[in-house]
Amino acid sequence: MPLPPSSSSQRSPTKMLERVLSSRRYAPYADESSAENDAVADESKTKKHLPISFFTTRITNYLTRTGPVWPCLLVLALVLLLIFSLIFNSRRFVCVSPYDPVSRTGFFGFDGLESDFGSLGVPWCRSKHGKAVEWTTKDLIKGLEMFVPIYETRPIKNNMYGMGFDHSFGLWFIAQWLKPDLMIESGAFKGHSTWVLRQAMPDTPIITLTPKHPGKFLKKGPAYVDGNCTYFTGKDFVDFGNVDWGKVMKKHGITDLSRVLIFFDDHQNELKRVKQALKAGFQHIIFEDNYDTGTGDHYSLRQICDQSYIRGGGHSCFKDSDEARIRSKRKKFWEKAVDIEELCGPGEAWWGVRGYMHDNFTKSSKKISYSEHFQNSRFVESILDVYWEVPPVAGPSLTHQTRYDPARAVTPIVEDGRYGLFNRLGLTRFDPSVFNGYTQMVYLEISKQ
Repeated sequence: MPLPPSSSSQRSPTKMLERVLSSRRYAPYADESSAENDAVADESKTKKHLPISFFTTRITNYLTRTGPVWPCLLVLALVLLLIFSLIFNSRRFVCVSPYDPVSRTGFFGFDGLESDFGSLGVPWCRSKHGKAVEWTTKDLIKGLEMFVPIYETRPIKNNMYGMGFDHSFGLWFIAQWLKPDLMIESGAFKGHSTWVLRQAMPDTPIITLTPKHPGKFLKKGPAYVDGNCTYFTGKDFVDFGNVDWGKVMKKHGITDLSRVLIFFDDHQNELKRVKQALKAGFQHIIFEDNYDTGTGDHYSLRQICDQSYIRGGGHSCFKDSDEARIRSKRKKFWEKAVDIEELCGPGEAWWGVRGYMHDNFTKSSKKISYSEHFQNSRFVESILDVYWEVPPVAGPSLTHQTRYDPARAVTPIVEDGRYGLFNRLGLTRFDPSVFNGYTQMVYLEISKQ
């Protein structure tokens, strides 16, 4: 028979309950806020000093309740992480061409290929009054939309040693924008540039000066001969500087020479050609091969304007200079990049091509002093109203071009990283080789002093 509960055991629960209740009662009004603050302070201290065993126990209990599911989820997460890691880092496990744009970026440490453009300076010919061209990047992009389907119909698909896409677009765009009454070209090769001019201006007459008639190339492959073109070729060939332009203009009914566009692709000294055009009264000129300093087979506007007082101009032949180190690195990645050894000739002559002013495919070359080179730039500036280099159509990560060095080129129309625009314009349809012919084509507007 169970024993009855003692009196002490009956009183004990009551006293314990009273103690608990008394501990939960609020303090009198005067001490109410201080009591609350003490309670909050005590609680925060408790949270900060919880033992590690408290958390490990809770985690263990949770994992025990979930059973075998959590190990599977953990393994799945690790597998996904490994897959993504292999995708984004796969280039590190294969041999990458030194001309690969991503490899170039990693080598030089640039934030992106966009910052690559102009990093070694872009010499710019100063105009008399700082006049700029009328068109904008938006106009160029609209032009590309129109030109891409035109270029796909070109008769000479493989225009080796001739203009590629960048310069073809530049010539077409300028001619189409200016809408001249007469177009003159010196140097036509197989006729591709004649075809480009015709696409820009379907009804405008063209005068072509070139030693060999483009029709002669038809026996060996594609060429273009225009029906509304006056050819000075073969026995009838006359050099641009020897033509009686007053007589020719009269024959074509041209009274305003500002309505004439001249296109030079004849590899002659561009200073000589500028003086000849100025003497004849022409104002609008395009040079196809505007070679950078240290390169090319003729003295170019780019070389003439490469001066120490121009931002991006002037060079040091010191082999331990920052420029020398940068050029040496870039030579490994760009076929047409020039290192200090190539840039500088005897006596540290860097202007022109190692101190020479080339002419006529280097058949006629003259050594000039820096003083002469300087005076040439001063003359050009005195008659120059506009100087505009045609930008590359797109960055090298899009075109995969490997020849010209972006560090000496202006920012492209479609910058690196804008693949969506590059694709939308239809540029992905072309072989990368058509983008390898960029040599800083330039448009000039000149007038007498």
